Amino acid sequence: REYFLQLPFSAFFSMKWRFVTLAFSSMSRQKYQNTDDSLRRILSKSKTVAVVGASKNPKRASNEIMGLLQSSGYRVIPVNPGLHNLGESVHGEKAYASLKDIPFPIDMVDIFRRSEEAGGVVDEAIDVGAKSVWLQIGVIDEDAAKRALDAGLDVAMNVCPAHEMPRLGICGPDQNDVP
Repeated sequence: REYFLQLPFSAFFSMKWRFVTLAFSSMSRQKYQNTDDSLRRILSKSKTVAVVGASKNPKRASNEIMGLLQSSGYRVIPVNPGLHNLGESVHGEKAYASLKDIPFPIDMVDIFRRSEEAGGVVDEAIDVGAKSVWLQIGVIDEDAAKRALDAGLDVAMNVCPAHEMPRLGICGPDQNDVP
């Protein structure tokens, strides 16, 4: 963590969004603590991921992460009511207005929404039977995490798959479970 603070200030402007965000997100007072076992389980057992807050804009983090997950072998479904209403798709997948509109099972719900909106998405993930919720870097809702855990879902909070996959040595979903 400290090495970010030792960089010259100008270095922060040349870094991609994820590194700047990571540097400052570690300063939060988050109570829920992710475990490597839980992160491994989510990333290896999930095959279908719904990205809530998906964007067609390639400069947006949700678009970048959606592409990364797809290239790693996950099926990634965009959830964005505005894109759905326009009949749009992202990275070749049809956009849905909400999780309940997706007509097949969802393993992981990746949340790119403000912390204040995350609780509603977590509740919807519980309602549709998702197996896990992933609250992206900067998205922190302790109460929502507790509700998800109490409902039997795995939880990742204030982290990003783009950082955790290489750190944990995970290249994509576990292929041992594929028929």
